[in-house]
Amino acid sequence: MTLLATLLLLAALLPYVAAVAAKAGGQRFDNNNPRAWLAAQKGWRSRANAAQANLFEGLPFFYVAVLFALYARAEPASLLGLMVAWIVLRLLYLLMYISGRGTLRSLVWALALVINIVILFSAV
Repeated sequence: MTLLATLLLLAALLPYVAAVAAKAGGQRFDNNNPRAWLAAQKGWRSRANAAQANLFEGLPFFYVAVLFALYARAEPASLLGLMVAWIVLRLLYLLMYISGRGTLRSLVWALALVINIVILFSAV
């Protein structure tokens, strides 16, 4: 269970990795009004901020899929492998987003969605 909890934590931290990337080293970052500052950013910082939003949006489905798989008594080793695959794909998604590789980013996003669906039905 410790590995499972660790993977859930890693998934939850992915959006914060994107947030740090968007803000780190930025000129005149305004911590009193960070959303307005982020909204004014261009290029990779803007994309990192957009990735942050998408990474947050993807968490509920991932968590529900994992919890449902556990409830339905999915095979633990398979579930852990799928969780790792999802996290790796979402990390790749972040990297593709920041680097401006839109088509590849969308492909990685779609693969992560498929993995999430597989997790959901992994005990059926």
